[in-house]
Amino acid sequence: MDLISILLIAFGLSMDSFAVSISQGICTKKLLTSQALKLALIFGLFQGAMPAIGYFVGQFFADTIKQIDHWLAFFILGIIGVKMIIESLKEDDCKCKDKCEKDNFQLKFLATLAIATSIDALAAGFIFTPFPDKILLAVVFIGLVTFVMSFLGVKLGFMFGAKLKFNFEMVGGVVLILIGTKILIEHTLLT
Repeated sequence: MDLISILLIAFGLSMDSFAVSISQGICTKKLLTSQALKLALIFGLFQGAMPAIGYFVGQFFADTIKQIDHWLAFFILGIIGVKMIIESLKEDDCKCKDKCEKDNFQLKFLATLAIATSIDALAAGFIFTPFPDKILLAVVFIGLVTFVMSFLGVKLGFMFGAKLKFNFEMVGGVVLILIGTKILIEHTLLT
């Protein structure tokens, strides 16, 4: 797995967090930089830690996974990508009620959002099982990219609110599907 693929996976996985961060910014009347940093740090930590957990669980099945790693990557990234695309088409329930404004930067609430947006990253950790030399790099990149994208998402959501009509989560889903397809094609054609 090359560096570009790792960066694209990090970008694709960060789109859930980016979309949620935008909605958090939209639901905020007065945004402090410390709030945006808090959200970004929590999202980045969870998103970075989950692939490591997935990788270590995958190590128990490493011998079996080596035989089908390209298919596993294709299916996992494909399923995550399709899930992200489907979720991106759903309407958002948050209409910025008072509770949303009051609680949207509480640690417990942010941790819940971080877990929800990083489950995909846990599954993605399995695709790094055949690449033990890349997992640390992947964890760092996924965490950093998510941190940056989440911070930008909160700021953009706050500044531009409902004017943002671009579907970032769908783009992330398409990127993950394309990476899975690339891995499958490279492995089946080159071996």
